[in-house]
Amino acid sequence: MSTTTHPRTDQAPPPARRDAAGAARPRGAGLGGRVFNGFSHLFLLVWAVMVIYPLVWVVMSALKSDSEVIRKPLSLIPDTLRFENFGRAWGEGHLGAFFLNTVLVLAGSVTLTMLLGSMAAYVLARYDFPGNRAIYYMFLTGLTLPIYLAAVPLFKGVYNMGVVFPLLGPNKHLMLIVVYVAWSLSFTIFFMHSFFRTLPHSIAEAALVDGASHSRMFFSVMLPMAKPGLISIGIFNVLGQWNQWYLPTLLMQSVAGEPKHQVISQGLIELSVNQGYKSDWSGLFAGVTMAMLPVLIVYIVFQRQVQSGLTAGVGK
Repeated sequence: MSTTTHPRTDQAPPPARRDAAGAARPRGAGLGGRVFNGFSHLFLLVWAVMVIYPLVWVVMSALKSDSEVIRKPLSLIPDTLRFENFGRAWGEGHLGAFFLNTVLVLAGSVTLTMLLGSMAAYVLARYDFPGNRAIYYMFLTGLTLPIYLAAVPLFKGVYNMGVVFPLLGPNKHLMLIVVYVAWSLSFTIFFMHSFFRTLPHSIAEAALVDGASHSRMFFSVMLPMAKPGLISIGIFNVLGQWNQWYLPTLLMQSVAGEPKHQVISQGLIELSVNQGYKSDWSGLFAGVTMAMLPVLIVYIVFQRQVQSGLTAGVGK
């Protein structure tokens, strides 16, 4: 008795190709995927070199002598490590006073920016009232206006304010704090507005049922829930205000040459201008290195918090 076999039409498709880690990958992603990955890695490598090399060059130039900086500007290895350049920049270059003034200004400006920005963003994101969207878009227009276009009215406004309130006039640290807050408020509200909209309404409703006031609910319930977003926008504000040079240069012109009133950006500019008379190039590089070191430390330490804060609003 002969048996006739017929091909099965319900055979399972061939197994998908898998990579080295055992994960399935689609067909046709072999050569093209490898080429794309190779190009991406090459691009990231070139980008990393372009970012890291100038930083290393500045740090190594801070350890050279003035003659080495001039004779071998592109060399990364100094003949002798001269750590005394940092002490000279900190003392004779008055970098210590610049640091102290900058820390005091940032302590006030970042605190007020985070407090006022989060409160305004919370109200605009969670409460419906006439003019809500108009106020929100008014804040957003601050992101589209370059600070350079507002230089003349800003200077005149600060000058006129100083006539009435001397502490808010030109060349005052309190004035610089207020201007920094106004400059950073638009982006803070824009960022926190999106974050507050993702928070669950059920927890806020439960807090109201338990008798919490709106202010108590904000500070005790909603603000702790927005901690990832607060950390991220706080770091952005610290970095942006630390590196700000245009506003101090515009509004604190008469304190040039007075280290006890200058912030770090003004100090570095004056230190670079003085090189035409002192030729202390190694001290200049040492000052630049110490000025950028806090920024790098802040970003490296809080790198994960920044990433989690940026993705938290999308993932919820």
